[in-house]
Amino acid sequence: MNMKRREFSQVAAGAALASSVWFSSTAHAQAKFTAGKEYHILDVRAPVEAPAGKIEVVEFFWYSCPHCNAFEPTLAAWIKTLPKDVAFRRSHVAFQDSHVPQQRLALTLEALGLVEKLHTKVFAAIHVEKVNLNTGEAIAEWISRHGVDKAKFLDQYNSFSVQTKATRATQLQNAYKVEGVPALGIAGRFYTDGAMAVSMERALQVTEALIAEVRAKR
Repeated sequence: MNMKRREFSQVAAGAALASSVWFSSTAHAQAKFTAGKEYHILDVRAPVEAPAGKIEVVEFFWYSCPHCNAFEPTLAAWIKTLPKDVAFRRSHVAFQDSHVPQQRLALTLEALGLVEKLHTKVFAAIHVEKVNLNTGEAIAEWISRHGVDKAKFLDQYNSFSVQTKATRATQLQNAYKVEGVPALGIAGRFYTDGAMAVSMERALQVTEALIAEVRAKR
């Protein structure tokens, strides 16, 4: 499943949402998917950052979302299987102002080349260790305990560059009309999530089918 917009304020306020088991155990390699059911076709194409000749896939996520945390290991394994003509990236949502600190965290990790080192550790801190990472100061304190210079981190975190990228990320979630996370955007044209596809595992199958469709129409 995925977390809908209306649920975010409850979680941000401290409501505990248990992560549920939502993965399907059966693969459907030849499954046929239907627009309007398992995925949406965007009325207006969303911007892409992938180089020419690459098919872009974007995961929309929120660090404090239990479903994003549960999905991360499966997603990480899937990313390793992607063909060379697929460009994958993550985009942290900001459905409300309280999400902005973690959105900036994600962008700062990218800017400093720390995603591989700390991305999964952020999830673990929030969901396993129950660390509060809802403010810039709390985030910087946590980062400093993981071998990152606090002043250097805050300089990037508060930079115009990260601010600009945060604005762009929010524009992208709106362009894809993201309704909940985790969710996937494909080639600036298609959108799917766990609610539409029934599970995020199946959403990856939908994504693979749409990648193949885009590739075939080149």
